[in-house]
Amino acid sequence: MYAIVDIETTGGYAAANGITEIAVYIHDGEKLVQRFETLINPQQNIPSYITALTGISNAMVASAPVFEAVAPQLFELLNDRVFIAHNVNFDYSFVKHQLKAAGFELQVKKLCTVRLGRKVFPGLPSYSLGKLCRSLQIDISNRHRAGGDAEATVKLFEHLLSNGAAPHIDAMLKKSSGEQWLPLHLSKEQINRLPTGPGVYYFHDAKNTIIYVGKAINIKKRVTSHFTQNDPDRKRQNFVRLIHQVTHRSCATELEALVLESTEIKKLWPKYNYSQKQPLQRYGLYQFEDNRGYLRLAIDKKKKNIPVLYSFNLLHEGQVMLKKMIEQFELSDQLCFINKTALDAAGLKKIGNPTSYNEKVITAIQELDNQLPSFALVDTGIKDQERLCLLIERGVFWGMGHIPANTKIPDASVLKDLLTPYRDNDYIRNNIYAYAEAHPDKVHKFLKGND
Repeated sequence: MYAIVDIETTGGYAAANGITEIAVYIHDGEKLVQRFETLINPQQNIPSYITALTGISNAMVASAPVFEAVAPQLFELLNDRVFIAHNVNFDYSFVKHQLKAAGFELQVKKLCTVRLGRKVFPGLPSYSLGKLCRSLQIDISNRHRAGGDAEATVKLFEHLLSNGAAPHIDAMLKKSSGEQWLPLHLSKEQINRLPTGPGVYYFHDAKNTIIYVGKAINIKKRVTSHFTQNDPDRKRQNFVRLIHQVTHRSCATELEALVLESTEIKKLWPKYNYSQKQPLQRYGLYQFEDNRGYLRLAIDKKKKNIPVLYSFNLLHEGQVMLKKMIEQFELSDQLCFINKTALDAAGLKKIGNPTSYNEKVITAIQELDNQLPSFALVDTGIKDQERLCLLIERGVFWGMGHIPANTKIPDASVLKDLLTPYRDNDYIRNNIYAYAEAHPDKVHKFLKGND
């Protein structure tokens, strides 16, 4: 038995939107045996563009039942039946989410008439409901209303059955097929080609634009999880609707994947990556000598081609560190631009002559330098004859790459010729530090003066 479903909603994803109308047509594979249709009060405003598309207004649903009132009847209609819809994951996500909120757990097989249509009638210009019905000369009326679209899906389903769809349906309903959870435009073959090792994966849209970058210990398993968990949030619905292709880059370890993912997000700025879209380090600690011969320290925005003593994401972060240096080494807060008042003769006398003051500045910088670690993290490579290497130089992530397994690592300068430079950021650096602390046997420390 099949339950052919269509819904109208207040928006594009279930977690924050409601159902305004639902139609369920029960079909036994030969004929319709039952139908159910009702407006639903979504208990939220219906946007004007939705009303323009469907004709369903706030006034129309004001006296309609809320979903909870019809949930028992809907669950009885849908339970133990194959849930069919055109773009089934959209309708199913809303109905499942709303039923769960009402106390019912829906777990049924799904069948998508978009994917089924592609199998029975390959090569058509479009598989949207309206255009597919037009191509197959199927009458469709009352468009963008649950009853009209559900009735059109019934006719489409019967037309597909009469044109040899049964074997495809049997195959699509098997747990191993993937047809019940895959995005509309993604084939199971693409998923099957993904490796089971660590790496970075990329989701592409119809224009081949990368819209999401992720990392994984097991690429195939992680990509699959995006679609099988039936999350009702916005991101999953966008993935189901927009993803046309998945590509990947294999990595030797999860740490390499983490570094590559962070780098790619900041380079590509994918639409659906949110968490790592913070700015790169924007401030630095600089040293210069003024016209009176005093060495001065200052926090300023990062400058191209000017050496920086240390980098910070936030101005406040740099000022806190500089204040600690001032206190520990008895530096002048005026010469370090923490105190913005002008220096007069009395102030300069209190600071002392440039030679003695500069010695304190040099000592402070040397101590800062001593606290900044320089080391190589050497780990397993993708191939037996190579090793993964990540370089931290003076507390900053310099780069990474795969080096020959027999490479000796005398100092950082030699290593740089074998690695690819990467941009440093807090996320990458902190994860490298954590990994190095957990795996001290993989850390190659450089002697001071050789890094």
